[in-house]
Amino acid sequence: MDRSKLTSSAFAESIGIQQSTLSHILSGRNNPSLDVVMKVHQAYNDISMNWILYGKGSMIDKSTSTNVNGGSLFDTNPIIAGVSTSTLENRKETALGHSDNTPESPMVQRVKCIEKPPRKIVEIRIFFDDNTYEVFKGDI
Repeated sequence: MDRSKLTSSAFAESIGIQQSTLSHILSGRNNPSLDVVMKVHQAYNDISMNWILYGKGSMIDKSTSTNVNGGSLFDTNPIIAGVSTSTLENRKETALGHSDNTPESPMVQRVKCIEKPPRKIVEIRIFFDDNTYEVFKGDI
C-alpha cells in the first residue's frame, strides 16, 4: 500500500477483497488467509512471496516479474520450462489397464412410498385469559 501510495480501500479493491477484511488484517484482529496472500501476490507479482509470508528478505523480487515457475499453480495456461507449447499439444495419452476391483453386482436402492390417510380435525380448544377454555368437536 505504501509503495503504491494507495488507501486501504483502494488497495483492497485492487486485490479483490472486502475493505473490512483488509481493515481486520491491518488492525491485527485477523491474520490474512491464504486466499488473501495469493490475491496480493497475483495483483503485485513483483513482490517476493517470502516477504509476503514471512516478512524476510527484500520486498521486491528482482529475479522475475512473475513467480519462479512462470505462473501460478492454478494458471489455466501454465508455462513449463524447456517445453514448447506444440510439444504439449502433441502428447499422446495411453489408457490405463482395466481395474480388477469392479463390483460383481450393482447395488439397487428402492424407495417405498407409504400413503397415509388424510387427517381430520377432531377437536379445537381455545384458552382465554380468565383461565377458561372452550372445546369445539368436529364431526367424527
